[in-house]
Amino acid sequence: MAEYSIFMQYDPQDNIYVASVPELPGCMAHGETKEEALKEIELARELWIETALEDGETIPEPHLFNAMSV
Repeated sequence: MAEYSIFMQYDPQDNIYVASVPELPGCMAHGETKEEALKEIELARELWIETALEDGETIPEPHLFNAMSV
């Protein structure tokens, strides 16, 4: 499977980690730990792609995003 970028951030209000795949609109997941959020976003990514294929949608190509410190 193609390697998609994963963006993860901590939500202090809900005490959870939120993960998303920028190339796949609406593909998001969360978990109480980074590891749990990563596991959940991998499942969400697979389901997103599976559903898009079933619906005849085009699957976006993965992009490599560079992290920058400011």
